Amino acid sequence: MKKWALSIAVTAGLIGLTACNSDKEAVVETKAGDISKEEFYNVMKDRYGDTVLQELVYEKVLSEKYTVTDKEVKAKTDELKEQMGANYETALASSGYKSEDDLKRALKIGMLQEKAAVADITVKEADVKKAYEDYKPQIKARHILVKDKKTADEVKAKLDKGEDFAKLAKEYSTDTGTKDKGGDLGWFGTGQMVPAFEEAAYKLKKDEISAPIKSDYGYHIIQLLDTKEKKPYKDMKKDLEYDLKVAQIDQTKVQDILDAEVKKADVKIKDKDLKDAISGGTTKEEK
Repeated sequence: MKKWALSIAVTAGLIGLTACNSDKEAVVETKAGDISKEEFYNVMKDRYGDTVLQELVYEKVLSEKYTVTDKEVKAKTDELKEQMGANYETALASSGYKSEDDLKRALKIGMLQEKAAVADITVKEADVKKAYEDYKPQIKARHILVKDKKTADEVKAKLDKGEDFAKLAKEYSTDTGTKDKGGDLGWFGTGQMVPAFEEAAYKLKKDEISAPIKSDYGYHIIQLLDTKEKKPYKDMKKDLEYDLKVAQIDQTKVQDILDAEVKKADVKIKDKDLKDAISGGTTKEEK
């Protein structure tokens, strides 16, 4: 997961401090002396100020023009959960998010930036229809990953004799993230697995087990567990159109787009120490 923003705890701390009436009030009291809110704020500002201010300004400015609903954020979060399965909590922690709410806020800001970036991008109806024709619905599969062909053939022979897939996955698989779950990979779509794996998995019929498939990770034995139905074109058109727009985003121009939105919002940075945090903003002194 890409981390779009700083920890919500840090952000909330800074917001709270700027709203305090008494900066001299102690945050921490010790026999060696107190730590005031002003001291704490200044250190936090020095370390994280630019990043947090940028996050808050983009959220405020973009939210005036673009809308990201709680439903959209939940859908994106659920998508991540589905893709990561049992690895979700670990991935959340390793990416620096302290909670799911932290992740959702970061996702919302990222989605606002994305909507700003695609606002002037158009796509042709013919391209949307082609995307629908090429679209393959998600599938659910499990696998057993081993290092060499000899072991793969041995495992496949046992499966052909009717031995339990989950039991063999736990015994043989080198994929530590799935072996104790019977090799279950959860639901995934095109572009999420290495090409050789994806091609083989999509060719299988439900419950069918593949021959050993070689990839850069070793040899996979795959079983297709389920396939989602492909929705009608009218139900997918909007999402497909949006995905095509996102694919056309010029990353080199995204910052220019954000700067333009900030400039139109007439952002004034009152704290001169943070004057360089936002492109397109101005300090009180400059005005």
